[in-house]
Amino acid sequence: MAKIKIKSLAGKEVGDFELLDEVFAGEVNEALLWEAVKHYRASLRQGTHATKNRKLVSGAGKKLWKQKGTGRARVGSIRSPLWRGGGTVHGPQPRSYDYQFPKKKLLGALRSALASKLADGKLTVVENFNVEEAKTKHYRTALDKLDAKKTALLIETSRELNEKLYLGSRNLAGVELVLSSEVHPYDLLRYEHAIFSKAALEALQETLKKSVSKRAAGAAGAKKEVA
Repeated sequence: MAKIKIKSLAGKEVGDFELLDEVFAGEVNEALLWEAVKHYRASLRQGTHATKNRKLVSGAGKKLWKQKGTGRARVGSIRSPLWRGGGTVHGPQPRSYDYQFPKKKLLGALRSALASKLADGKLTVVENFNVEEAKTKHYRTALDKLDAKKTALLIETSRELNEKLYLGSRNLAGVELVLSSEVHPYDLLRYEHAIFSKAALEALQETLKKSVSKRAAGAAGAKKEVA
């Protein structure tokens, strides 16, 4: 079982944190990460694009000239798609791009994202996010001492989340605060550094461990039925 150093916001080591093999020891599944990111970005699309078809485009519906005898091609309306300014055929219409993504695959992608961050040395665990005052400069100083000078994702539990952390981090450029119960693989891949509080990583590890245990139990049951 691997360990990672727990740091204070001053950048000093204050202890060790045990990383579960069920969560961090697996291989990084890049294909699964791609699927998770694709699903997340699809759900962000508004889908409000629209084109005007023959029914919606402006223009009279009167027949321009008689059907026969003019020597010209027959035409029924100025709104015909064949004419300039006419309706659009098979154009995009408002729709939702969201689709169902299996929870098992999402949790598997989350394990891969965590393992990738650990392997890259971009995962940090802090004892807590407590500061004296809810000021942005305190958190900027703390992030600099934790070598997170570019973009960073702060992960905290809903139980430990406080007003100082929210107010002090919301104005930091390239920094986002999320709950451990809502963190997504896309968030971990989008930001260079992932900074967990000790309580947040404990909660997330426990959730991912349960998912691995259920999957293993299900596989064992399937083998018994086949046998």
